[in-house]
Amino acid sequence: MKRISRRTAITGGFGAAALTLAACGNRTVPAEAGTFPPAPTLTPKAGQGLVTQTLTAAPTTVDLGGRTVSTWAYGESLPGPLIRATAGDLLRITLENRLPEASTIHWHGIRLHNAADGVPGMTQDPVEPDTSFTYEFVVPDPGTYFFHSHVGLQLDRGLYAPLIIDDPDEPGGYDAEWIVTLDDWIDGTGQTPDDVLAGLTGAGASDGGGMDHGDMPMGEGSSDGMDHGEMPMGDEPWGDAGDVAYPHFLINGRIPEAPEIFEAKPGQRVRLRLINASADTIFALALGDHDLSVTHSDGFSVEPVTAKALYLGMGERYDVAVTVKDGMFPLVARPVGKTSGGRGLAVLRTGAGEVPAADVQVRELDGEVLIGSTLEPAEAARLEDRAVDTELELAFQGSMEPYQWAINGAPFGQNTPLSIREGQRVRIIATNQTMMSHPLHVHGHTFALPSGLRKDTVMMAPMESFALDFDADNPGRWAAHCHNAYHQEVGMMTGIDYAS
Repeated sequence: MKRISRRTAITGGFGAAALTLAACGNRTVPAEAGTFPPAPTLTPKAGQGLVTQTLTAAPTTVDLGGRTVSTWAYGESLPGPLIRATAGDLLRITLENRLPEASTIHWHGIRLHNAADGVPGMTQDPVEPDTSFTYEFVVPDPGTYFFHSHVGLQLDRGLYAPLIIDDPDEPGGYDAEWIVTLDDWIDGTGQTPDDVLAGLTGAGASDGGGMDHGDMPMGEGSSDGMDHGEMPMGDEPWGDAGDVAYPHFLINGRIPEAPEIFEAKPGQRVRLRLINASADTIFALALGDHDLSVTHSDGFSVEPVTAKALYLGMGERYDVAVTVKDGMFPLVARPVGKTSGGRGLAVLRTGAGEVPAADVQVRELDGEVLIGSTLEPAEAARLEDRAVDTELELAFQGSMEPYQWAINGAPFGQNTPLSIREGQRVRIIATNQTMMSHPLHVHGHTFALPSGLRKDTVMMAPMESFALDFDADNPGRWAAHCHNAYHQEVGMMTGIDYAS
């Protein structure tokens, strides 16, 4: 079997000096406070729905199902409170920050106006402790979304929650709907996400407990527990898939020893809205003894495909439909490339039976697992056919040792933003020049893959490239980044700027 060393991961032709990083911290706040004017106040139009809510970000303790941890969250549960609206509604959401540091909220996947996007230093000043900020924006597209902090590694605590935008023209046909949010968890278990990052970058002591490199044997001569040796390429398509050894994987905030139980009746048709809110983990998901009919990707409809299991990268969302059978069935989210922490588990109960064990195996995960980027779009979800006006390059680059990640030759703050003009059809040639997988997320827009599939987050396997097309119809300064929170935090991010 071919073996590839992470220590010699391709870095796109730039030297280590070009990737020397500043001390760990919030790399998405390069601007000084007071840079941004107050966000515009929006008034509902006649007949337009208005959704209001206040979210308080604060230190708290949460129960993961018999395991209580100290963390930060919106409220006292994981995920945070659901926000639900209908396409076309105006949302007015206030963040009250009771954390010991600044925060923001990013509305992941929503094509909103720039001032509400929630990227500190790029679209707004950070929301300082004991202050508040009100986000006002219209939600144009129905679908499954989520929101989360865009400061530091706060996503890898508990600062996330689902955001569901209903379609007023939804044909229905479902007897029930479940929101299924996947997460990886380490906060409050002896390490914080910031402790883990310090260990990865060499900025702090680490016992190796916060690091996971799949089935890689440790390299010879390791003296600090952080030599990552060589990684055998297994059957997974994702190469090396993550950096952090999480002790827990959660579904709807619960560990597999105390899973959430979804109730239904045999023969009912159920819609599952799947959200991967994790910071560092790709999941393969399956429902034991059931087929999944995949109907939507990142909010947009696809030509339905029947699958036994599917992958969800960090930041991706999929909707699937299931006709449920009679009995008790495990919904399993297996972390890809991780050897610690088991798996995520929830349970479907439609009849008699025992609750599955925490380590239950489902045969559906032993076969082919659907890769979402291979889906075909529904005709209504396609971009209008038109010529490309400008073509730009975006290359993911970096290595594990030293721990440094970048786009187009430099970390965020040192790389040059991509420049576009309003009205253009833009094509980004995105290339993963590393031996790790990375989820590419673009803010403020949805893009089309060459198949026409619409997405805002796409998993990129090692050395994989995609041509991503979108219409420059939302002026502002936008982020494009890897949605692995640790890679983003050390620099795997750039801007997409509209030229004046």
